[in-house]
Amino acid sequence: MAYNFNADEIFKVAIRIEENGAAFYRKAASLQKEEDNQKFLNQLAKMEDNHKVSFEKMQKELSEMEKGNTVFDPEEELGLYLSAMADAHGGEGDPKVAESLTQDQPMKDILKIAISLEKESILFYLGIKNLLPPKYGQDKIDNIIKEEQKHIAQLNTFLKKLQ
Repeated sequence: MAYNFNADEIFKVAIRIEENGAAFYRKAASLQKEEDNQKFLNQLAKMEDNHKVSFEKMQKELSEMEKGNTVFDPEEELGLYLSAMADAHGGEGDPKVAESLTQDQPMKDILKIAISLEKESILFYLGIKNLLPPKYGQDKIDNIIKEEQKHIAQLNTFLKKLQ
């Protein structure tokens, strides 16, 4: 069975991913001994919080068409499916990755993990964008991707400072 999503549904996924991302950075910060690393990781968590707020704002600005149902879903299973996708897409803020963090991991490794997860998120959004018919807000996914690209640039900049 093929699913066609709308932009509203994808923004719900994006918001959940940002929540997971913030939790990842907060967990990483709590495991760091150096105050500067803690501060930076907490800033990244705050950036994820800000992304969430931005995505919520973008979601509110969607047209009725971009929020419209694309499939008959009387049991609201699509929402459950999307929540599962947000937690299991293998990208930014993957709860399993956050759980695997230890105090022994160097900051460089945490940043490399974060960059890899952000890249996975971009690939996820690029793939899911194709599941959105254009009239249901396909172009809005580009806004999410641009935010994630900015985050990768910031992470790379900090990583270069550590090397």
